[in-house]
Amino acid sequence: MSSIMEGSIKTKTKRFKVKHPKRKLFRSNDPFLSVFMWGVNHTVKELQHVHVPVMLMPDDFRSFSKVRVDNQSFNKENLPSHFKVKEYCPLVFRNLRERFGIDDNDFLNSLTKSPKPMDSPGRSGAKFYQSLDRMYLIKTLTGEEVEEMHILLKQYHPFIVERHGKTLLPQYLAMYRLTVENQETYMVVMRNVFSGVLKIHKKYDLKGSTVDREASEKERCKDCPTFKDNDFLKDGVKIHIGPEAKSVFMETLEADVDFLTKNEIMDYSLLLGIHDTNREDDTEIVEEEEDEEDYDSGGSGGAALTPPHSPGLSREGLEQKSSMYEGRIDPETDIYAIPSQSGEDIYFLSLIDVLTHYGVKKMTAKAAKTVKYGSSVEGISTVEPDQYAKRFISFIQEAIE
Repeated sequence: MSSIMEGSIKTKTKRFKVKHPKRKLFRSNDPFLSVFMWGVNHTVKELQHVHVPVMLMPDDFRSFSKVRVDNQSFNKENLPSHFKVKEYCPLVFRNLRERFGIDDNDFLNSLTKSPKPMDSPGRSGAKFYQSLDRMYLIKTLTGEEVEEMHILLKQYHPFIVERHGKTLLPQYLAMYRLTVENQETYMVVMRNVFSGVLKIHKKYDLKGSTVDREASEKERCKDCPTFKDNDFLKDGVKIHIGPEAKSVFMETLEADVDFLTKNEIMDYSLLLGIHDTNREDDTEIVEEEEDEEDYDSGGSGGAALTPPHSPGLSREGLEQKSSMYEGRIDPETDIYAIPSQSGEDIYFLSLIDVLTHYGVKKMTAKAAKTVKYGSSVEGISTVEPDQYAKRFISFIQEAIE
């Protein structure tokens, strides 16, 4: 009987197709950049589960989040098997992004496509990368600069709040430490000063100093070199934005420089980029990536300010200034742009390099330069913050008409 029953019982086996959730791929030839994209994606999405506090507390300026990945097999063609990501002051930087009018989803979209290496313009040895859409810059930092950033951040955030984002200071948006192949790299994400579309035809880095302030021969050989104060004076350049725009711009600049002086910071510059509207090569093509290639279904292991205000012109004023700028300046993204009075040029202006504290090293550098050039030389860049600020403001005031 049992054998008859066993023969009559049929077992049905239903096959299920396992569906893996889509996971973002981070494609780059450089494992370091793949880890950077992974880190930005992970940290921003983790923060989406953290409620927005009513106000930031002192501990938020000391906090960090860390994740360590070992023996991972996902996207192993691009990501190393072992890496670590540390994000500094996540709630502070999220709040800053919000105050700078940057949506976290847009931030993610920009930075999870492989950034492009840039020429390093300074002597510091820092490496620079640009997001694919040219909205953001990533700059490597030294351990000392990370310490300076932590000190500055406690004053920087309330200043941004007080000014309602109306500033020429760099827009700091995130700060990380990546450990790839046992090598630690510190980096900060900032908004790009220049346009993602309008080509910059001439650049100047202005400190108001005249000693050793010429572009080197090596720099001059680049496609778009960064010139300095003596080059600016020799070229006879003036920034023609008119008295009204100059007044608003200088008010913002003076407030920012006063902030830097109170925090004992010097050696900063005004970065000036000039777009010539008469040039045929007036726009640049922004590269795009196909979204379909970015996912894996599993199984494979105006001036520098933030919207809505502009230190150069109001948004309405910018739109009404001249119909020729329609389709050229985008008030949402080209927040550093101010058109010239003639309409022939568009200027991009912002303060940069604001992490140099006037400490023992700079005092020693000043003494060395004084010995080399003499105590009567006024153009030495390494001077006390008060003196540096006065000379800087005077130089920029003279440069703008």
